[in-house]
Amino acid sequence: MHAAERPAPALIRIRNLAKSYRRGGQVVPVLTDITLDVRAGDFLGLMGPSGSGKSTLLNLIAGIDKPDAGEILFDGVDITRLGERELADWRAGTVGFVFQFYNLMPVLTAYENVELPLTLTRLSRRERRAHVEAALALVGLSERMAHYPAELSGGQQQRVAIARAIISDPRLIVADEPTGDLDRHSAAEVLALMDRLNTDLGKTIVMVTHDRRAAERAHAIMYLDKGELSTAADVHERSVR
Repeated sequence: MHAAERPAPALIRIRNLAKSYRRGGQVVPVLTDITLDVRAGDFLGLMGPSGSGKSTLLNLIAGIDKPDAGEILFDGVDITRLGERELADWRAGTVGFVFQFYNLMPVLTAYENVELPLTLTRLSRRERRAHVEAALALVGLSERMAHYPAELSGGQQQRVAIARAIISDPRLIVADEPTGDLDRHSAAEVLALMDRLNTDLGKTIVMVTHDRRAAERAHAIMYLDKGELSTAADVHERSVR
């Protein structure tokens, strides 16, 4: 193999990850010995039944939560070893979040919701405006920037949320059931936008979904069940035994 043909090293390198939660006096294991590589520019879909640990794994990758054991290296940095302030700074500069229920501030306009992450930066008001207008144009909502969330459809609210997620030019986008609250047409629009973010802007995306149509937009699909991660081939092999 020529050097130019060698695959790029993993952007996200997860090794022997484990996570449990306490319910009363009982310890409930959620993830067990998870090992996974995600390369820069990948679009990974995570599927599995409710309670399988998909959102937990997503939160660990995004630095929202910390594991009980194992490591998560992002571009060589083990984020599990970062302090809370370091982790908050890392998230702010590295990760864009897209949620099922949008998480927009109802008292803010679309423009103000997208601008919100930039108010913590040193950008001037003019610079912030240029960034916000570009992000809203990318998601096709330039004419809706003065509207409040209640004045927008579900699909439009999710596109505002995506604009907010990309406003700081993150390297990684984590999406937790981004089409779960949308009708089929709106879901298709949001998925087309996710495709563009991945293909045109080179964003690395990790997406949790129950929707097979959504998962098929990803480059690869992994399955979580009972805290264990497997590929489609592994699932098929178990099903035919």
